[in-house]
Amino acid sequence: MSGRAHIIGAGLAGLSAAVQLVGHGISVIVHEAAGYAGGRCRSFFDHKLECEIDNGNHLVLSGNHATRDFLRLIGADNTIDVHSPADIPFVDLADGTRWSVRPDKGRIPWSLMSSRNRVPGASLSDYLQSCRIMWAKDNQSVKDVISTGGVLWRRFWAPVIVAVTNTDPAAAGAVPMRQVFAETFAKGEAACRPVFFPQGLGRSLVLPAVDFVTAMSGELRFNHRLTGVHKINDKVAALEFGKDRIDLSENDCVISAVPAAVAQKMFDGIDGPNAFSPIVNGHFRVNQVFNVLPLLGVVGGTAEWLFSRGDVVSVTASAATSLVNLPSATVAVRFWRDIQAAYGLVDVPMPSFRIVKEKRATFLQTPDQLSRRPDRRTQWHNLYLAGDWTDTGLPATIEGSIRSGASAASAALVKMNKMGGNT
Repeated sequence: MSGRAHIIGAGLAGLSAAVQLVGHGISVIVHEAAGYAGGRCRSFFDHKLECEIDNGNHLVLSGNHATRDFLRLIGADNTIDVHSPADIPFVDLADGTRWSVRPDKGRIPWSLMSSRNRVPGASLSDYLQSCRIMWAKDNQSVKDVISTGGVLWRRFWAPVIVAVTNTDPAAAGAVPMRQVFAETFAKGEAACRPVFFPQGLGRSLVLPAVDFVTAMSGELRFNHRLTGVHKINDKVAALEFGKDRIDLSENDCVISAVPAAVAQKMFDGIDGPNAFSPIVNGHFRVNQVFNVLPLLGVVGGTAEWLFSRGDVVSVTASAATSLVNLPSATVAVRFWRDIQAAYGLVDVPMPSFRIVKEKRATFLQTPDQLSRRPDRRTQWHNLYLAGDWTDTGLPATIEGSIRSGASAASAALVKMNKMGGNT
């Protein structure tokens, strides 16, 4: 008898697992508590702005190979724009200085020998000292391995690390950042090209994945919240969804692809991170298309990254503990002031806006919390974990989510094949 995979959660981790399994001929049912797929990466029509916006903004680079593979697999690689050559622009609102980070083609950044190719005010020795992050150990935070003072920290490391880890950059774990840089900047320009989603995250990463799964005879059940889990010895025996009960055969498996706190509540006995960090995003409908860059790093403001798509300018502030409890109108005013300064829109009044607050956007990525990340396998032989909070080796990002789903699917596939589900 062929086995079936039950995936709990239709965020990117769950969709990644589903895509991998249906591609191997496994019968898949994805159970999602909400009425839509995508989780934090969903897009939705905002009636106030009268346009579609992303729930949040995400920086993806060409070196994020799992994301690129996922897009190709679901037939959505043609929905993205990859900016080539790599060019990541910044502005320092304190003095108006502008510059771009342009990695060398090769692995050795010879161009940094010239001051005009470095972050303004940074020395070559600053860059050399930063290389210590490549030898970071598990229990070390960023402040333990590189200097958290000076121009290079303020104008490069701090904005990049906070965006990637959603954690105070000095306190963030150094090892995940080591891995990020090993896969991007350490490989040179071709791995550092910004990837943009001109149609929105939903139309690139979510809807094509849903279509792929259903086209391969997989099933997605929305508004289908898991309410009970029955375990016998070392296996999950049954799942309850309200009045619906699904008894699992010996060949079936379960992949939990929900946030850490939800998984720990659903499946008693799972450990995981228990401290979380907020992200605040803002979307402004400017009603005209300005000639601005699609991505801009902001130093010295409330905003940290600006994303421009058509006539919508979006703002991201990570580790936003000082913003998340403020009134949305107050946050919008602060964001708009930074947009005006960054884009030279001093005389343009604040347009319609939408502020999106994610109070528990990711787990707090300090060494202590990172040490709590669980493996994809659990004490129950037919239950696997996926999600950016599991032990992917990466920060809690789109790339980490997609890899976690693929990894859980791979482990489940091995088990199902051994049990005679598919060969």
